Amino acid sequence: MHDIRFVREQAEAFDEGLKRRGLPPMSAEILKADSERRSVQTEMQELQAKRNEASKQIGEIKRKGGNADEQMKLVAAMKDRLSALETAEKELAAKVQGYLCSLPNILFPEVPPGVDDSDAKEVRRFGEQPKIAAPKEHYELGEALGMMDFERAAKLSGARFTVLQGQLALLERALGNFMLDTHTQEFGYLEVSPPLLVKDEIMFGVGQLPKFADDMFFAGRTKSREDLLREALTYAEAADIDALKKGEMSLADVVANAMNRAPVKEDLWLVTTAEVPLTNLVNNEILEKEKLPLRFTARTPCFRSEAGSAGKDTRGMLRQHQFYKVELVSITAPEKSVEEHERMASCAETILKRLELPFRTVMLATGDTGFCSKKTYDLEVWLPGQNRYREISSCSNCGDFQARRMNARCRAAGDKQTEFVHTLNGSGIAIGRALIAVMENYQQPDGSIVVPNALRKYMNGLERIG
Repeated sequence: MHDIRFVREQAEAFDEGLKRRGLPPMSAEILKADSERRSVQTEMQELQAKRNEASKQIGEIKRKGGNADEQMKLVAAMKDRLSALETAEKELAAKVQGYLCSLPNILFPEVPPGVDDSDAKEVRRFGEQPKIAAPKEHYELGEALGMMDFERAAKLSGARFTVLQGQLALLERALGNFMLDTHTQEFGYLEVSPPLLVKDEIMFGVGQLPKFADDMFFAGRTKSREDLLREALTYAEAADIDALKKGEMSLADVVANAMNRAPVKEDLWLVTTAEVPLTNLVNNEILEKEKLPLRFTARTPCFRSEAGSAGKDTRGMLRQHQFYKVELVSITAPEKSVEEHERMASCAETILKRLELPFRTVMLATGDTGFCSKKTYDLEVWLPGQNRYREISSCSNCGDFQARRMNARCRAAGDKQTEFVHTLNGSGIAIGRALIAVMENYQQPDGSIVVPNALRKYMNGLERIG
């Protein structure tokens, strides 16, 4: 979320930041609504002062035995006007908030111009691409091994799901354990096992709502109408039931009254990534600046509807509705986030280096950088079966953009003033895509797959799959 003070004080810079995102200037529209809101607030304050004074005068008139009818009419009119102003102020505040929440973050100057991944700037490259005669894609290898089953997955859940079995299921688990051990034991991340269902405001805090609702799975209520009715009626009072029996109250009224007494139920969403709960661990908190950075990691399933991806990567498990990922999240002091971003990318790169997988690191272009990010590094692993690099990790510095939405702040010892923290997130790394990369880069002519040295202790000493 943007800071309205920045828009007021640096409107030109704000519009230039939107222009780099391919968006039209918005400062004039935002400031117009902001100015109207402030004018309404001023009028409310002045009118409230007048009303208070007029109310005092009513008391004085009555104490002297006079007629205060006219003064009372005036106070009543002021009350009506205040009520209208309060409504207008709330509407204008929501309008300003809507602008500030719906526009993407301002990018760092060094982010290269461009519209998609073809415009990304390569930063560094690691490893040699293996020389494999007629390399196969991961789904060909997995199905031939009898350890990757798409038909049964479709029978269970539909398209974009996979059933892994035997040694490939073990490989998936080994990759996650290897990543977690590396990040916790060597890089100081704290392992967390977070909830996978979260509330609306948690999704809002990291910028997933309202913009990306179509990309997520909503875990709404699934009870039948009969169950809901039965549940609602447990909160019906005896007097209502008696009135219903006597025909003095309709069933609809009884249910409505009962529902009003029932406890409020939260609507929940399946997490798209562990970034969602991990970043929100500090929402609405004031942290001690001296104890930053906080670094969290988690291995969780991720759930994405893949809206708009029709026809993309339909074969195999490259783009799934459910997949596992090890996530990295950092909460830093504002002046430390740039340094932390480089460190986080290095941590993710270490995983690929230890697996001896060829990859490159690129800085995403302006038109391809995520909504909350000020700058993003993508790690792209080489897939021989596709003869191309594919994204396996994104590491983003979000600045204070998410912190404003979450109201996450820090304060130095002895200071009275607080400041918003900076948040960073990165894949450390996507387990499913790592499995694909291992399968394709370590495939053998007989269809077997050599297990990377770094994983063998997690594979019970197994050196080859197949």
